[in-house]
Amino acid sequence: MLHKVIDRLARVMAALGGLVLCALVLIVCISIAGREINSVAHSGALGGFGAWLLSVGLGPINGDFELVEAGIAFAIFAFLPLTQLTGSHATVDIFTNRLGPSVLHVLESFWAVVMAVVMILITWRLFAGMHDKMRYGETTYLIQFPIWWAYAASFCAAVTACIVSIYCAVMRIAGKSP
Repeated sequence: MLHKVIDRLARVMAALGGLVLCALVLIVCISIAGREINSVAHSGALGGFGAWLLSVGLGPINGDFELVEAGIAFAIFAFLPLTQLTGSHATVDIFTNRLGPSVLHVLESFWAVVMAVVMILITWRLFAGMHDKMRYGETTYLIQFPIWWAYAASFCAAVTACIVSIYCAVMRIAGKSP
């Protein structure tokens, strides 16, 4: 029962991360197309049509890189729970292939505990950073997006990663596959 809840939580977070990533790709594509259309319109090659494009304000998305920066941070944290639950982190097992099952269990348990501790540490620092950004009212340069919003989104995903990492560590130590 608990495994189903943890699995569902990890998959929902990964789906949210995927949706955000798709939205960011769309933002970047629209912004790049807007820059190119703006350049062509300014060149005069399109004549009156180019002047019309400029008059309607067609161009790049203002602050696109600020949105991408915040969104990518969230997406990375959103993918971590499913990656940890499925054991999909990149590994180099050139040396561990020859080890016995009991040694492999100890190694897997050790790294699951390390991942949980690291996630707790990162989440704690994200929380502290979020409070600093809130306290000082920091915003992004172009669109004046409150920076703490990005920290809050990443924090929520990091809390989920903590829950999943702790679950995986406990399951590994107990000798069960998460």
